[in-house]
Amino acid sequence: MARLLYIEASPRKDRSHSIKVARAFLESYRETHPSDTVDSLDLWAADLPRFDGYIINAKYNILHGRDHSDEEREAWRAVEHVIEDFKAADKYVFSLPMWNFGIPYKLKHFIDVLVQPGYAFSYSPDEGYKGLITGRKAMCVYARGGAYGAGSGGESLDYQKTYMETILGFIGITGVESLVVEPTLMAGPEKLEEIEAGLMEEAGRAAAEF
Repeated sequence: MARLLYIEASPRKDRSHSIKVARAFLESYRETHPSDTVDSLDLWAADLPRFDGYIINAKYNILHGRDHSDEEREAWRAVEHVIEDFKAADKYVFSLPMWNFGIPYKLKHFIDVLVQPGYAFSYSPDEGYKGLITGRKAMCVYARGGAYGAGSGGESLDYQKTYMETILGFIGITGVESLVVEPTLMAGPEKLEEIEAGLMEEAGRAAAEF
């Protein structure tokens, strides 16, 4: 039995194109993997720890090999909780819109909490950087108002998909698949409905093999 963690990064909920396709994926996944567990993390409802005060001091103590004070140790537990919950999953599904060519700040906050030395990656002079969250795979469902895919002419402005693939690969998750809903603002209602319908079918097929 595997655990799938669904991480939702859009605040638009029922109006979100990325969530709509992700829900089609999850529905098919539950049907085709009945023994697996599916948990959800809504980043807009999550109480993520802030990186200031005792937490930032604790991070730099780890980087420099220093011990934590009692206050720092207690504050750092909130970071460890986020990391432990993430690492307890075998598979990941992310749904996220493009904001200013990149990712929503709530997702960036989550990533900045998650990606910690000794937990998500390591470094040594001999090996360089090495991801520690290995043996997993991820599906990223993207939505963006314009077109940024291959042949669109907007490829150089895509800091959404490229960032997710880079950061997930950095921590060891190299089997990253994607479903891209685009262009949500430029397609027009009828064309967008057609695009979404096709992607929802594709999501159902992909989930069965995920």
